[in-house]
Amino acid sequence: MTSRERWTVYPLLFLALGLAMRAIVVPVGEFDAARVGSLESTRLVCKEIVIENDDGTILVHMGRVVKGGGGRIEIKDKDGVDTIAVGTRPDERDGVVEFFDAAGVSQGQLSAPAAEP
Repeated sequence: MTSRERWTVYPLLFLALGLAMRAIVVPVGEFDAARVGSLESTRLVCKEIVIENDDGTILVHMGRVVKGGGGRIEIKDKDGVDTIAVGTRPDERDGVVEFFDAAGVSQGQLSAPAAEP
């Protein structure tokens, strides 16, 4: 085998071996869960995002509102009690900023003024 032939054959051999190993090492399909150190993306499409404390307490929840509402971002304190929420409510279509007391009970909200008839 000449040097020129080696420079052609060996890279192709390693490419073929690499492609064959990739199919074994990186399975194709959907995963229920994945653990990564960091994620960089231009666009992320998902149904909800949950940020948890080290002990599993939910601190921030971004997602859909149940019963056909729109989207909502809920920010909680270190104990997981609601402090503020931005988005829609299940029974309303209008956007709202909602404030909660220390017990997590809604104390007020800011929304657009009601339309006059």
